[in-house]
Amino acid sequence: MDVSQNLQNNNAAPDALPMSDSVQEALAVAKRGVDELLIETEFAQKLARSEKTGTPLRIKLGLDPTAPDLHLGHTVVLNKMRQLQNLGHTVIFLIGDFTSMIGDPSGRNVTRPPLTREQIEENAKTYFAQASLVLDPARTEIRYNSEWSDPLGARGMIQLAAKYTVARILEREDFTKRFKAGTPISVHELLYPLMQGYDSVALKSDLELGGTDQKFNLLVGRELQKHYGQEPQCILTMPLLEGLDGVEKMSKSKGNYVGITEPANTMFGKLMSISDTMMWRYYELLSFRSTAEIEQFKKEVEGGRNPRDLKVLFAQEIVARFHSGKAAEDALADFNNRARGGIPDDIPEVSLSGAPLGIGQLLKQANLCPSASEALRMVEQGGVRIDGATISDKGLKVEAGTFVLQVGKRKFARVTLA
Repeated sequence: MDVSQNLQNNNAAPDALPMSDSVQEALAVAKRGVDELLIETEFAQKLARSEKTGTPLRIKLGLDPTAPDLHLGHTVVLNKMRQLQNLGHTVIFLIGDFTSMIGDPSGRNVTRPPLTREQIEENAKTYFAQASLVLDPARTEIRYNSEWSDPLGARGMIQLAAKYTVARILEREDFTKRFKAGTPISVHELLYPLMQGYDSVALKSDLELGGTDQKFNLLVGRELQKHYGQEPQCILTMPLLEGLDGVEKMSKSKGNYVGITEPANTMFGKLMSISDTMMWRYYELLSFRSTAEIEQFKKEVEGGRNPRDLKVLFAQEIVARFHSGKAAEDALADFNNRARGGIPDDIPEVSLSGAPLGIGQLLKQANLCPSASEALRMVEQGGVRIDGATISDKGLKVEAGTFVLQVGKRKFARVTLA
């Protein structure tokens, strides 16, 4: 029996309160696009009680600052937080500056190297600023879990660990797989779910959000709250968004991401590259359009409307959200210009010396390719142009002058070579 089944069997529902139309509407908003809501009847009762008493629910999302930038995959759960925020509830954006030093082992088959305090502080600087592009910062409570985790000390950590068994910890799928395979599991990794769970105790959370890979950790928080005499939180998990390749989870390390602080034109171009099928997945998880409107779009495509039209609408919605309406219009114009073989308006200007310069080194120094060997591979594949002309000679040496370099569909630079 898995953890969620244990919870549903062991927890009696609170005394029933009647569900008004507004509570039912709020429940529908909460459930849109989710993977799982545990336990739905309990959450409905929390909503009803909140409406009756006028006391907003405390809704928590924790993110470890393991990297300095957020991408659209992160905003799937942030969007849900904003929807719940718009319903009048208190949202808590928790930065895991303490748990980052342990390293979340979720979904990993090796021990994650813990971050240093300096790395964590540097990454945390940008987290809330970027999250505020989705959340309303004026109505968001920002907290750091070092506030209560540091004061615990050794005695407190031992007392906390005494509230959970090794058997329950090893129910977690990734731990089970590693244990059976003989892959090392460090003791500090076993503490991670406990520390994340203790965050819910410290914050008196009514609902905690996370990706599907966080389910176990979220449920630990629910169990610990019972140990501390609190009403257990409900759990809402959101699907993990596939990246631009439509296969792997969106990740900066995999290069299939759309960063929320990327230039508008870059963001628009990346979103236009997703497949027609994947477009609907992005609509469901990222768009603020109503479910009825998205279903109408699907019917229009079935009736013969070009999917590209809907992809343009989606890309413009996302760009407008993180930039502006004008930026979205300009990005569409730029995209259409590129599609006609034109040159974007906002390409970087680069000055280099050393003419004549080999094409591989030129592309590398212009920051259009990560290495000269990668640049030559792009030449071999026909993906390099100078002033619109495709380059096929890997041995080309470029003379002094000013010209436009292009690699692939989206990378441009106006280079002055002396």
